[in-house]
Amino acid sequence: MAETLVDGDLLDRGDDGLLRCFWGGSTPEYRAYHDTEWGRAVHDDSRLFEKICLEGFQAGLSWLTILRKRENFRAAFAGFDVDVVADFDEPDVERLLQNAGIVRHRRKIESTINNARRCADLHASGETLDELVWGFAPDPSTRPSLMTRQWLTDNPKTAESTALSLELKRRGWSFVGPTTMYAFMQSVGVVNDHQAGCHANRARSE
Repeated sequence: MAETLVDGDLLDRGDDGLLRCFWGGSTPEYRAYHDTEWGRAVHDDSRLFEKICLEGFQAGLSWLTILRKRENFRAAFAGFDVDVVADFDEPDVERLLQNAGIVRHRRKIESTINNARRCADLHASGETLDELVWGFAPDPSTRPSLMTRQWLTDNPKTAESTALSLELKRRGWSFVGPTTMYAFMQSVGVVNDHQAGCHANRARSE
């Protein structure tokens, strides 16, 4: 749709001829992430847990930094197996603080272990992270069709991401602020913020 193109503010055309959200083609890592993951619905608890943890590690950093370290994170945190990470203790924290392949931030490492325990509590009560997270999905009709860079700057969180953040915090989770949860919701398709006209916009129906 021509009206969605505003000098690359909304969509950029890659050297492969495909239109992408303005940020989606800036690096090879972003291109692959945008084209194959971002905005696609995720319902697997271990993948949802991983994304929450990685979004927490991203706080204050660029997402590109996390993408480039993602395989290191997966190796360090046992593939984000909730039950395994929930059993990590202080020696594991110290081990991880020596791991140059991840973000060596004590509070974020401890938060990941804490959140694994909270997710294990969720499972023990018969709930799933999938049900909890997707319970905060907004009505798609309330989402703007055009999200300029300025719109995204002015709207780093939503009513739904704030509500999800509050619920997770009530359950003892950490590093799950409303802005972090909005990025998480975008990444796992709870909201699909691909622009109209973006070739990956098919993810809205998947």
